Amino acid sequence: MEALGTLYCIQPRIPAIGHSDSASFHCFTRRKSLILTSSLLSSFFPFHQPSALAQLELLQLEEDRVVQIFQDTSSSVVSIKDLELTKVPKSTSDKLLAEDENAKVEGTGSGFIWDKFGHIVTNYHVVAKLAADKSGLQLCKVSLVDASGNSITREGKIVGFDPAYDLAVLKVDAVGNELKPVALGTSHELRVGQSCYAIGNPYGFENTLTTGVISGLGREIPSPNGRAIRGAIQTDAAINAGNSGGPLMDSYGHVIGVNTATFTRKGSGISSGVNFAIPIDTAVRIVPYLIVYGTPYTDRY
Repeated sequence: MEALGTLYCIQPRIPAIGHSDSASFHCFTRRKSLILTSSLLSSFFPFHQPSALAQLELLQLEEDRVVQIFQDTSSSVVSIKDLELTKVPKSTSDKLLAEDENAKVEGTGSGFIWDKFGHIVTNYHVVAKLAADKSGLQLCKVSLVDASGNSITREGKIVGFDPAYDLAVLKVDAVGNELKPVALGTSHELRVGQSCYAIGNPYGFENTLTTGVISGLGREIPSPNGRAIRGAIQTDAAINAGNSGGPLMDSYGHVIGVNTATFTRKGSGISSGVNFAIPIDTAVRIVPYLIVYGTPYTDRY
């Protein structure tokens, strides 16, 4: 093939306007010939151009799809609040009232319901103080909605954690309440540019939805124990303080990652648009070990 500007001689099937000789020849560059072909198709096949009404319908379908993703998934996302008690509570009921007794709120985070047995997946750094607590003064309160739409608050007891991947599992007592686990997806077939959605509790604002795209794959981010977490998902869906531990979802509402970190300007606390999630394939590999053994597989040998 010659360069793009090479001239091509074509014999038009339709007589040129103002000429009666149907056999006349005209020369065009490749670009001009493509423009002519496009304009001819548009004039003879006007249905190729979507009407304004059709465009509005497409926009409405897209909005409806995002709304449906939120409605289907938000009840599987939980709010986690870390408290430091002023004294060791005498009973579980005292623990749940602790916030009313001016207990210190140390932070908020997010998580999602893993199964119907009350297991909650979140980031290790969200519950790190609870995991290391020896005094009994640390409390984790989990607020969630059951499958019937009832709002409940329970104490989250730590089951297992893996700082190397910034993952932890809590368990809440949900006897009498049917929980709705998330729909798990896969992360090994993700592509840069595809849409994604994050639900969490940034700055304590529960059930907040942010949207974006997959900005990059195979990223490396630091873990709480100083090691590198490889294969992280990069997204521009806003992830701020309080989003940590919440789900990152694809266009089908399937969880593809665990939101975990954002790059910010030092001291600003504002999301830069460079945000990261732990791939769900990593969580699927690690979480069952944490539920059964309490520690990651590598720590047991």
